[in-house]
Amino acid sequence: MKHTISMASIALFVAVLTGCAAAAPSATPTPTQPAPTASADVTPQTVRIGSLKGPTTMGLVGLMDQADRGLAVHDYEVEVYGTADQVVPLMVQGNLDIALIPANLAAVLYQRTVGTDAQIEVLAINTLGVLTIVETGEAINSMEDLRGRTIYSTGKGTTPEHVLNYLLSENGLTPGVDVTVEFKSEATEVAAVLAADPAAIGVLPQPYVTVLMGANPDVRVALDLTEEWDAVATDSQLVTGVVVVRRAFAAEHPAVVTQFLADYRASTEFVNTLPTNAAPLIVAVGIAPNAAIAETAIPACNIVYIDGAQMRRMLEGYLGVLHAADPESVGGSVPGDDFYYSD
Repeated sequence: MKHTISMASIALFVAVLTGCAAAAPSATPTPTQPAPTASADVTPQTVRIGSLKGPTTMGLVGLMDQADRGLAVHDYEVEVYGTADQVVPLMVQGNLDIALIPANLAAVLYQRTVGTDAQIEVLAINTLGVLTIVETGEAINSMEDLRGRTIYSTGKGTTPEHVLNYLLSENGLTPGVDVTVEFKSEATEVAAVLAADPAAIGVLPQPYVTVLMGANPDVRVALDLTEEWDAVATDSQLVTGVVVVRRAFAAEHPAVVTQFLADYRASTEFVNTLPTNAAPLIVAVGIAPNAAIAETAIPACNIVYIDGAQMRRMLEGYLGVLHAADPESVGGSVPGDDFYYSD
């Protein structure tokens, strides 16, 4: 198995946030997840997977570890990227088979690829709400308190931007008029701004919130955007990330996709039920600076495995809300039936 990550940004993040406090060395991961099983006549297949730094990859580390130790049924080659716009071209070009990306971006990618060899389908929801507004101090206690302020955020064109814009609008604030949003490429950059400027306000996902709060006890979660979503969008649930597959790959290798889903489900269950064992694996792929922070962050990351009819209901509700607020946020229209994988 192969997996890579941009370690420079992780190193920068750790340096900025920890200051004079060095991260504790991580122990060698101890295998604890049961090895997957398959019939003896299965031919191992290379599966090229693209994921993003953060909760999506945190739920994947059990699978990655199994593949690293030669215990997986198939050869999972995982590449971890800093931004979603690095992943999309690779899916369109057929250089990835499976990707873990923001839910709204999956809808946009579907619209771009429908009717082509690169058309995608959604396999599962992997992450629910993980976004928060953080600050140093006590100035922000409601969405209205953001009026006249500048917010630093990642995710332009993806979940953070569209969720934030929707919540601002639903609370009587016009993005770009009442509130200024300045976008950064990665969460590490937002965290660096917050560390340098005590007056700054940021939108950050887990596990970066846990890292930042651990390094600076004055930083607090001012608003949980999942709670803010629930307050105004009562008929839908906030969905952050999904797993998608190229439809052509799924059609050619249905048994491989079935095995991947079983392995991925087991991986998410492993991370959620055995966080102490999963934490060193999360450190090993560069998502958290040490195992203590990784273990603390896991329960807040809303890592899930939801497929089938429940997945469809949740995505239809979430994407429907985004479409009503801004059709372009989901590629112009709500995806059709062939957006949803059926085995």
